Amino acid sequence: MARRSTSSSTGRPTGTAPSGPRNRTPQPVRLRRRTFGDFVKAFFAFVVLLVLVVGVPGALAVTVGWPLPHSAPKMEWLSQPIGVDVFLNTLTVIVWLAWAQFTACVLVEVKAAVSGVGLPGRVPGSGPSQLLARQLVAALLLVGATAASFTPGLSQLGHSLEGNQKGTVATAQATPGILAQQQEQAKSTAAALAEQASHAAAQAEQGSTATHGATKYYRIQPPEGRHHDSLWEIAQRHLGDGRRYKEIYELNKDRIQPDGSRLSEASLIRPGWIMEMPGDAHGGELVENPDAHVSPEVQQQIGDYAKTGDQAQQQHQEQGGGQHAGEDGATAQITVPSQRQTGGNTGAPAAHETSAHSSSSFGLPEALLGAPLLAAGLLAALGRRRRQALWQSALGAVGGRRGMEPPIPTGDAQDVQDALLVGADPEGVRQLDRSLRALAAALTAESRSLPVVYAAWLSHGDLHLQLAQPAGKPPAPWQLGQDQTFWTLSRADAERYEDTDAAAPYPGLVSLGTMDDSRLLLNLEAVPGIVSLSGREADRAAVFASVAAELATNGWSDRMTITLVGFGADLTPLAPNRLRHLDDVEALFETMEAETRQRRGALGAADHHSVLTGRTGPAQHTRWAPNLVLLATQPSAEDALRLAELAADAGRLGIGYLVGTESDDLPGAAWAMEITPDGRLLAPLLGLELQAQLLPAVQQRAVVELFVEADPERDPDGPTTTPPFLVDISEQGRPAVYARLVGPYEIIGLDTPDGERSPLLHEALALLLLHREGVHPRVLSSALWPRGVTEDVRDALLERLRGWLGTDPDGGARLRSDAAGRLTLAKSVVSDLDVLRSLYHEATQGKGVDSRAVRGRLLTDALVLVRGPLLADRAEGRYRWLTHEIIDAQLPLLVADIGLALSAFHLEKDRAEKAIEALGAALRTASADERLWNELLRATHATGDPDRLRALAADLVTRSGARGLPPRTEALLDELLPTWRDGAAATG
Repeated sequence: MARRSTSSSTGRPTGTAPSGPRNRTPQPVRLRRRTFGDFVKAFFAFVVLLVLVVGVPGALAVTVGWPLPHSAPKMEWLSQPIGVDVFLNTLTVIVWLAWAQFTACVLVEVKAAVSGVGLPGRVPGSGPSQLLARQLVAALLLVGATAASFTPGLSQLGHSLEGNQKGTVATAQATPGILAQQQEQAKSTAAALAEQASHAAAQAEQGSTATHGATKYYRIQPPEGRHHDSLWEIAQRHLGDGRRYKEIYELNKDRIQPDGSRLSEASLIRPGWIMEMPGDAHGGELVENPDAHVSPEVQQQIGDYAKTGDQAQQQHQEQGGGQHAGEDGATAQITVPSQRQTGGNTGAPAAHETSAHSSSSFGLPEALLGAPLLAAGLLAALGRRRRQALWQSALGAVGGRRGMEPPIPTGDAQDVQDALLVGADPEGVRQLDRSLRALAAALTAESRSLPVVYAAWLSHGDLHLQLAQPAGKPPAPWQLGQDQTFWTLSRADAERYEDTDAAAPYPGLVSLGTMDDSRLLLNLEAVPGIVSLSGREADRAAVFASVAAELATNGWSDRMTITLVGFGADLTPLAPNRLRHLDDVEALFETMEAETRQRRGALGAADHHSVLTGRTGPAQHTRWAPNLVLLATQPSAEDALRLAELAADAGRLGIGYLVGTESDDLPGAAWAMEITPDGRLLAPLLGLELQAQLLPAVQQRAVVELFVEADPERDPDGPTTTPPFLVDISEQGRPAVYARLVGPYEIIGLDTPDGERSPLLHEALALLLLHREGVHPRVLSSALWPRGVTEDVRDALLERLRGWLGTDPDGGARLRSDAAGRLTLAKSVVSDLDVLRSLYHEATQGKGVDSRAVRGRLLTDALVLVRGPLLADRAEGRYRWLTHEIIDAQLPLLVADIGLALSAFHLEKDRAEKAIEALGAALRTASADERLWNELLRATHATGDPDRLRALAADLVTRSGARGLPPRTEALLDELLPTWRDGAAATG
């Protein structure tokens, strides 16, 4: 995942190289001043060491002497009674062994403390002896130059020597909300994090005014009992906020350490390593610039390490890369899946990764470019809304009905629409939907219930489901992942799935963000309690808007209700059937308490433990749609407790709660997350640090505007029916380049390009011809190369396209760029669709209005242009961008309008046969248009031939099949042919 540049309190972006060389001017070393107490401790440590190392063996030698026998003992010795001498000698041997072990510990600790490199060796069975030796050596060296800066204090005395060997990110064996002990631990840790966050603002303000002098360094300490040094704790001690450990990681990533290794993960640090610190770091353990206060060896190590700084920063800037989250020893409950099982595809996974080396977004909103599933859902829902508007408008008057030409978006709405086209990954949505439904179908066939899934990870096309607990072996082709709680499906296996009628098993999945090129979808309805989100109000609102928009429009859910409380009333146009808005928390309690009781009763009556058991087997498709509650504002303390009680049983009922808070101590919160101002979504207790998926306010308003403009009920008068591009249909308006798109694709006026690039050039020209308002370069490239393309390849194609189209006689290029950088075609490049629209417009709103003869000629000429469906001979696998268009709905409606208008023109003069001929020509392209069939019935009735009308009625009944005739057609037949039902019954 590409790293975003984010500001830090050090005054420069953390993800980029510094703008200038760091200040390395020598400064006085700020070492901790040794106090009288330090000398007292050192003196007593020296005395204790002297007594234990020298005094003990001396006393033994003087008082006891040699404890072992002077000759080899005989077998009779074993049967002799044990006297005082034997007991004392045995005890003396034990003391000598203890002294030898302690002395070895002292020697090991002295060597490690003096050298300062590496972890002290473990003396077998030393336990407390080595811990005591370490503390005494540390106290003794506290007053020496070598240990003054690097030796830990005595506060850990008495801790166990055993180290914490847990990994940085553990697998999800422990699930939240299951054990009360885990919940209490999570709450206490969350409280500690909240306390840290309360000091963040003050620390940031202090850091901004701090003196940024010479570069400071810290040396990683050896383990102290159960305590291991970690970047989180170093950041907490010296930067005032553990979450700033990433700044330390960025400064030191991939730099060569004294032992020759490199820092590659924030959690993998070793004693003796050197860490460069941000400029506002403070504390007595830091060294600014080596001088006489530290040993020559340490001076040399820090000096050599300092030389790698600029080089490492340059390398980091060139390579970028992901970050691994987690403080040492943290246990994660949501885990990034391992890639070793899939062996999978490492290429660009989706259309949203349009340019592998793109350095800018070309002015398009980054939030939507990086949200492929959200963009695909919004784009599909917008297409359905626009088609609905077109079909509803088909009931209007011929020649003047509303909605023939949907309004072209402008400004922010146009940018958002382009971003949706570029960022959308409809194939990814299809694969996710098919994979989940196929899994449900397979489990049903095996008489197994759906496992509880907390999260899904999408990584390079592979799908990983993270289960709440092991659920056995998954059905093929699913496989076990990195452990028993992961079920994995490779991209290759997912592509072989076909559509199935199984119910959507996990409709509550919603994208939260990305980590290391993996996209996390959290299953909100499965969380055993509340998911809380803290952060600034504007940042929380962007997360809530993204979650609401994706849940409302996603393609992997059948039915659901998204309840928006206290916000999001303007979002309801996205999906009026899914989104429900409540004004306040009281309305929420009134609604959800009743629904919770109803769901509990329904589950009990059906003998189901949870909604998951009702999504497989005979009960699927019934009452198990989720209700996901989004409460953006923090509830009061009383309401929070009431909400926690309400959500306690929500996980099995299919009800999820996402609640915004000003802090991370919300009662009943199973998982606590935080959104930062730089767009990172943090969940320390879960081991997550994501690049959050957001829908900021500007883009949210623009998205809503697109849907509102497409609403068929919005304006009774409707938008103008004027086409976006009118051509001169006279002889003088003959175009230089004429493309025939309605039917087989043909181009007149250009030579056919040579080579394999010809289909690509034809496809690019078709896209531009269908969008006379202009096409963004990134929209063009994502349409032609859905899996991504580099800028140089895209630019090379545009140059070939310019060369192929050529120039007009005035020298102007036929492929141009407008002021906003969008690609447009000159007026001399025309398609038959442009001519078709212009002829119909001129016949119904231009010269044809006042001249019957002109209207008839124009309508006849228009119908002659119709040779079949759009791009009828297009190659399989190409022109996939047409799925995002509404031209497939516009063209049949336009042809039907032309046929109806021409039929009316002929029926005015009682030319029924001509009317039937016109309607038949239109039906070849718009065979599903009910209006054409009804008009054909009227025209056939006008011939006065009842047998012909009866045959047409029988044909209509046959075509309708089990669905039956539409109500309007039935009513018309009742009027024109009252006996048609008898014929239909005889036919049946």
